[in-house]
Amino acid sequence: MRAGEHHEHHHQHQGKASWSTAASATLHCLTGCAIGEVLGMVIGTWLGLSNIATIALAVTLAFIFGYALTIRGVLKAGLKMKQALKVALAADTVSIVVMEVVDNAIMVGVPGAMDAGLGSWLFWGALAFALAVAFVLTVPVNKWMIGRGRGHAVVHAYHH
Repeated sequence: MRAGEHHEHHHQHQGKASWSTAASATLHCLTGCAIGEVLGMVIGTWLGLSNIATIALAVTLAFIFGYALTIRGVLKAGLKMKQALKVALAADTVSIVVMEVVDNAIMVGVPGAMDAGLGSWLFWGALAFALAVAFVLTVPVNKWMIGRGRGHAVVHAYHH
């Protein structure tokens, strides 16, 4: 990549962002979040952790998996680990925060969902619903950020 290429490419993402681009970025974020969220909810529920401890575990794992997916992609593009981590933090933090606030608020808000157990349709239905709502509410956030050259626009500069 020539010296000015990254800068030029970055500016191509400022301005209008399509809903399709925002949905794609949100789906990428949702993948990492969902892996961590589901794993955290399953582990916390299986171990009989309190709701707060289960949510803390799920949120922590959502961030880890969300960042890991982005880091994996930009490492393939040739970035060093330190720069890849910076890109992941810039690209995913706001999106993951919004998703985690929404989906955990729904899980807590659905009566009995957190205590329903892994064999319960209530648990899995509430979790699927929570992730779907989190996706829908995060798409406009990502659209706004990408339109300003932030969020996943940072990652797109490294895709060839």
